[in-house]
Amino acid sequence: MKFPICIEVSETGKHVEIQIPDIPGAVATATTFEKAYKAATEIAHEKLKSIAEKHGFAPRPSTWAKLRVDPKYEGKQWGLIEIDMMRYLGKTEKINITLPGYVIEMIDRYMQDHLTKSRSSFLTEAALEKLDRLAAEE
Repeated sequence: MKFPICIEVSETGKHVEIQIPDIPGAVATATTFEKAYKAATEIAHEKLKSIAEKHGFAPRPSTWAKLRVDPKYEGKQWGLIEIDMMRYLGKTEKINITLPGYVIEMIDRYMQDHLTKSRSSFLTEAALEKLDRLAAEE
């Protein structure tokens, strides 16, 4: 799942700070963007694990459009960070579904091309993306 990140480069250009607004406390600073991005990913997992253990679920990403109008992020640069959310979405349950063969074939092709772990992972991500879009429209 992709979360918006707020990126700030120091005036001297020697430090990069990445903040993930939807994950409280997920802030990383380093000397390069790559190092800050890696640290932000690690911190995000730590924070999400703690949140999921406490609340039973993890936060969903906000839209960039919603965050960019927040005055505390005025003038900041934006990007996205990919976080594997499967372990933070609660206990898994097995269900039986029926799909057309063509859809299964397309899912399997996508999985091969994008290194997706499983059909379940793909379907979970697709469902969450759809639900997020619907929630943004409300």
